Amino acid sequence: MAGSKPKTPYVWVATPLTLNEMLARLSDSPVVAVDTESDSLYAYFEKVCLIQISIPGVDYLVDPLAVDVTALGELFADERHEKVFHAAQDDISCLKRDYGFSFKNLFDTMVAARILGWNRYGLGPILEDRFNVRLDKRLQRYNWGGRPLSKEALDYARLDTHYLLAIREMQLAELQAKNRLDEAQQTFQRLTRIEPASKTFNPDDFWRIRGARDLLPVEQAVLRHLYIFRDQYARKLNRPPFKVINNAALIRLAPTRPTDLRSLARIKGLSYRMRQHAGKRLLEAIAEGLKAPSPSYRRNQQGKRPDDETLARYQALRAWRKGIADARNVEPDVILSNDTLMALARRVPGSVEALAEIDALDEWQRKTLSLI
Repeated sequence: MAGSKPKTPYVWVATPLTLNEMLARLSDSPVVAVDTESDSLYAYFEKVCLIQISIPGVDYLVDPLAVDVTALGELFADERHEKVFHAAQDDISCLKRDYGFSFKNLFDTMVAARILGWNRYGLGPILEDRFNVRLDKRLQRYNWGGRPLSKEALDYARLDTHYLLAIREMQLAELQAKNRLDEAQQTFQRLTRIEPASKTFNPDDFWRIRGARDLLPVEQAVLRHLYIFRDQYARKLNRPPFKVINNAALIRLAPTRPTDLRSLARIKGLSYRMRQHAGKRLLEAIAEGLKAPSPSYRRNQQGKRPDDETLARYQALRAWRKGIADARNVEPDVILSNDTLMALARRVPGSVEALAEIDALDEWQRKTLSLI
């Protein structure tokens, strides 16, 4: 970490007393910066493990594993307080999932950076460019579910919100100067409607493993059963599936199909602990796969190739979008996503009223499209 470091100490919030003191101070602040850290790299059932909150003059690090944070819901849902995030989507989704929070009045500094056409819009690059502060990349894969958290980790975590209010001030002025504030606010409003994160498992997602479609049918059947076994075992251990058995090891198991623990030990990527505690069950999954019918790969309905007329409209819309994006010096998907372009190409709305029926479009996008 280099450059302008925070000059004030952070406040560790892990008791009801410190939480209430923080809430009292937050109630007087019209703008509040927020971020979260989760343990998705270390647990099957991901959870929020740290909540960072900054207002002028103080950074709070809230430990939701030690104190009940449901009282924060009132702040997040209060229109009078603007909540500033950077890349809010995952944070909001996880907070909704874990606590049932709702959100009003957001400002997302990553979204704003993209709308403004900033060349670099990740938080790390922005801190380097604007504040000469470098984040320690070694801490990007830190286990936030462990306790105690290291001083280095806490210093790193506070930087995720410490500068957000200053970034917001820069962006707010630039959005107003470029007449893009309404566009940004409508995009921020859409973020409040993000659905809570959910943990789902589809056994046919084994097709997404690199190399799965290159296997023989019998090998694909074995791979599917191995994929199911891995998920079940990962749930039991509450570990991410890739840390139980990585995809490369699954791909090696499917064609070799070991039948005993000794041959299982020859498979690269299988840990000794895995073989000791679940080797027999792993061999059973292989045997079950050998008896199962061969799975067939089916593209989903949306994956079907559109007809030639739809494709022609889609390409015309892409060309139009590129012209708008180039004129504004932004990336094309800031204007409209590819999925939205395809929806427009399929539905062919012929009027402003028809555009209003497409929920994926914000008002500024409908106005822009109506000029075609």
